[in-house]
Amino acid sequence: MDQMDQASESQPERFPPGLSHAFLFATCNALSFPIVFGSPMILYAKSLGATATVLGILAGMMPLLVILQIPATKHVPRFGYRLFVLIGWAARTVVYFGLVCVPLLTVLEPATRLALLLSLMFVFTMLRGIFSCAWLPWITSLVPENIRGRYLAVDYACVQLSGFVVVLSAAWWLGAESSPTRFAGLFLFGALAGLASLFFLGRIPEVAPPEAVRESAAPVPWKEILLHPPFRKLLSFSMIWAFAFGGIAPFTVAWLKTEAGLPVDSILKVTAITYLGGLVAVGLMSRRLDAFGSKPAMLLAMMLWLALIGCWVALSLGVLPISYAVLVPLHVVMGFAGALVGMSMMRLVMGVIPTMGRSHFFALFSVTANVSMGVSPILWGLLLDVLRESGVAREQWGVGHYTVFFVGVGVFVAGALILCFRLSEPAAVPMNRLLRDILIESPQRLWIRFWPRR
Repeated sequence: MDQMDQASESQPERFPPGLSHAFLFATCNALSFPIVFGSPMILYAKSLGATATVLGILAGMMPLLVILQIPATKHVPRFGYRLFVLIGWAARTVVYFGLVCVPLLTVLEPATRLALLLSLMFVFTMLRGIFSCAWLPWITSLVPENIRGRYLAVDYACVQLSGFVVVLSAAWWLGAESSPTRFAGLFLFGALAGLASLFFLGRIPEVAPPEAVRESAAPVPWKEILLHPPFRKLLSFSMIWAFAFGGIAPFTVAWLKTEAGLPVDSILKVTAITYLGGLVAVGLMSRRLDAFGSKPAMLLAMMLWLALIGCWVALSLGVLPISYAVLVPLHVVMGFAGALVGMSMMRLVMGVIPTMGRSHFFALFSVTANVSMGVSPILWGLLLDVLRESGVAREQWGVGHYTVFFVGVGVFVAGALILCFRLSEPAAVPMNRLLRDILIESPQRLWIRFWPRR
């Protein structure tokens, strides 16, 4: 009997029935959003003459409009999680098809097409901001706490693999010098992938929102939610980290285009590598997040990001050469560290948020973090344009304006690392134990497994 009990305990708990549809939804959705929220859209806007400030607005629009989750949460119990998300994703897919037409309107001036692009992206991100408030509470209610780390690992694997495929395919499709019809074809593929994601979204099992079970006419206690100690600490960290991270993706791509002078397909190939780094993070952390906790993984990620920003400073100063030998491993580690932060922070927020008022906790977390990430590229873009136009950085400090940007990002990453030490997670182990397991114990177990036996 004891052996049977031990065997049952050693087997990992299965995912709830129907959760496979969530993974298929994530896969199709991840074939869609890297096109409009990633390097392809940045490069298309750049081809229309977008300045750093405009690129910042474009990059910041999506996270900034997550603020609409706050008023939207009160409508979730009326519709239910699934229907609420389904309505929003269907509406934004319609707008996606509108984006397909923008590159084809070559009779319009580039500035006019850029204005139309920004208008459609505003509507697209507004719909996402409103209707995404039900997604995290839905998944948190559906996935048991003891396997959330494993769920997030599989989900991230789907996203990273799809992102790698679509960005690498975009590099092949667009070529070195892309044309408007090529961009339109790429946007059409993204719209069709978004349409396919709706099929699987509608098949994810529904879970009744807690607010639907016990409704109250009392106002939402936003102050008490904000002052919940573990939540407040995580919120402070996420805001500083989001402000740092918000400028990295768009302006590293812009630097590769304007300062390094790389062609479009080379930039997309390099940025696609980040998804492979994310897959490495998934492979290493799929079970370790539940075993060791989120905090040590976040500390490791912050230290890696400090080193990464140092590499970008060195690139901007000409200390490191602009070559694939440097850019490929740099982007692999960026993908690894980015996925590590994303998985561990999402698992931690799932753990610190109580059941009652879950939608409001998630909405406040998403809004504050995403507003920081939305404001970040706009302010960084303004800084880059001011420094470029005035020449202050070159004249006063003898460095380029992108060097100042990378140093500024590094300051905020250092602040996020300091706040990371204050996070509350009683079950987490010290970071050195996680590193020991990854670097020493796991290789030893692998070696023993394949050691020849006599």
